[in-house]
Amino acid sequence: MHMNGPVNMSRNERLENCHEIASKLHEVYGGKILAIGVYGSVSRGTDGPFSDIEMFCVLVEASESVEFSYEWSAGPWKAEVNVCSADILLETASTVEGEWPLTHGPFFSPLSLYDPDGFFPKLKKAAESPTIEDFRHAINEVLVGEMYEFIGKLRNASFNGQHTYLPYLAMQFAQYGAMLVGLHNQKFYSTGSMVLPESLELPGRPEGFDTVARMVMCGELAEPLKIVSACEHFWNGLVNWAAQHDYVISTKRIPF
Repeated sequence: MHMNGPVNMSRNERLENCHEIASKLHEVYGGKILAIGVYGSVSRGTDGPFSDIEMFCVLVEASESVEFSYEWSAGPWKAEVNVCSADILLETASTVEGEWPLTHGPFFSPLSLYDPDGFFPKLKKAAESPTIEDFRHAINEVLVGEMYEFIGKLRNASFNGQHTYLPYLAMQFAQYGAMLVGLHNQKFYSTGSMVLPESLELPGRPEGFDTVARMVMCGELAEPLKIVSACEHFWNGLVNWAAQHDYVISTKRIPF
């Protein structure tokens, strides 16, 4: 049977494509290139037969910073190359935001294809630089910006009988709950597909998180009352968890 889209490809074939892309980058950017590396499953050696290619192309600092991506499908495989100035990549690596446990793994272990000046060790050092307060600030933002908003949406959906919205909200509770657990432990996840199972192995999880995470992993999202009950229990667990660790959900009436 003819298969459209990604096809079964060996790791060696995928790495050959990475080197071909790197050669083309050298043709296009020449002496502006500081480093080229591969990240994601290919860099970790966990790529599957249908995995795509993700790469960094780091440019030397100039008067105007550069930050954009090439993303394309070559038919049987797909690739994304993030082209950016060294200063931008270093700043991004040193910043903690709500999805840090999912987004920042690439900064710790890229597979170097070209790095004559040792940029990638500097990138790892930048990724290791955030302070405890940086993580606390990101946790507070997720608690208010995502979780508080989700519980409001859940209660509205339950009140209005919008039961088709509840499975999506349960998935959001699980996903951002996992981000909180990762931030709390200052641990990043290996890949998007492993966020929930890996989060369940970390300590200090809020009460109720496990139930919602397992519900989502098993696809048990057909019973509205069960979803509401599990998410409400998790929300109460989050409130207690935040108080226990001095994270902030509620402030004075108007904080400015």
